[in-house]
Amino acid sequence: MAYLNDEQRDQFQRDGVLVVPQFYPLEQVHQVQWGIYQIIGQVMLRHGVEDTRDAFSPDTFDQAFIELIKRNRAWGGEIYDAVKQVPAFLRLVAHPAHEALFNELRENAIPGMAAGGYGIRIDIPFEDKYRAMWHQEYPAQLRSVDGLVFWSPLVAITEALGPVAFCPGSHQRGILPVYQTDPQGAGRSGAYALRIRDEADVLAHYPQVAPLTVPGDLVIIDFAVMHCSGFNLSNRARWSMQFRYFNFADPVGRNHGWKGSYAAGVDFTTIHPELFCSESPDEV
Repeated sequence: MAYLNDEQRDQFQRDGVLVVPQFYPLEQVHQVQWGIYQIIGQVMLRHGVEDTRDAFSPDTFDQAFIELIKRNRAWGGEIYDAVKQVPAFLRLVAHPAHEALFNELRENAIPGMAAGGYGIRIDIPFEDKYRAMWHQEYPAQLRSVDGLVFWSPLVAITEALGPVAFCPGSHQRGILPVYQTDPQGAGRSGAYALRIRDEADVLAHYPQVAPLTVPGDLVIIDFAVMHCSGFNLSNRARWSMQFRYFNFADPVGRNHGWKGSYAAGVDFTTIHPELFCSESPDEV
């Protein structure tokens, strides 16, 4: 069974990013939302917070989350760690369609599911520390240069929520050198502190798109496409799912043993010192 038509495959090869509307059955998405709703309730119970939420609804599955983190930001971290263990989410992580899509887009691939490369992002309003700045996926994930991110929202994305922005065609430039910085003093470290060298000059060569997607939609992203998270200016967290797959047959990944990056306890700069600049261009 082919999931994409010729036009979609051509668009992905050209742009490195493709939106597939309503790819996942909403029933499967609702099961993930229901799991999150239950986890929030259990965290409330654990900390003695009265649960006065309405009955579950896919539109308000995260009710009380913002109020909880206002009381104690660490409770949000508990929820973040717990929701990636919801069975309905893990069923989507290993959905056979992802492997089939990888094989449609990568001839002679041997798909792998990146350990530590899947999760549910919770982008909190007006919080910048964990926002993904302009980046390519490979330095933060490794495994293989030839990789795909399957990204899907759990809430309807609006301009206020800060949609993910992409630079179509930027994957054709290959993997770009990076340096580490935390210019706003936001406490960034690891992958969050990586910035693309000469970022402004590179960005100037490409258009930017920021699709407004809804639950059930799928965005497929090449590991080399430049993209960044928008800044959340709303009163609700931006919830999204990410599933990262890599290619065992990619020679670069094979040469370093398909190592993971920061989430696997590996510093990207030790695997690819040739792609790391110890100082930012402005400091040289």
